[in-house]
Amino acid sequence: MPKLKTRRGAAKRFKVTGSGRVRRAQAFRSHNFTGKSRKRKRQLRKETDVSPADTPRIRREIPYL
Repeated sequence: MPKLKTRRGAAKRFKVTGSGRVRRAQAFRSHNFTGKSRKRKRQLRKETDVSPADTPRIRREIPYL
């Protein structure tokens, strides 16, 4: 079988944990901080899991990560 190419855009945005879950950064973290509370901005720093519905599609895009 030929090797699969990794989608480089997806490789830069997602990472796979040791247990196989796919992690992503949170949205709404780039600008307009004056309308967001300090607590909300602090919690947006953390990564979160990709939705279970989207995980198979992401895993196909990053086959070797």
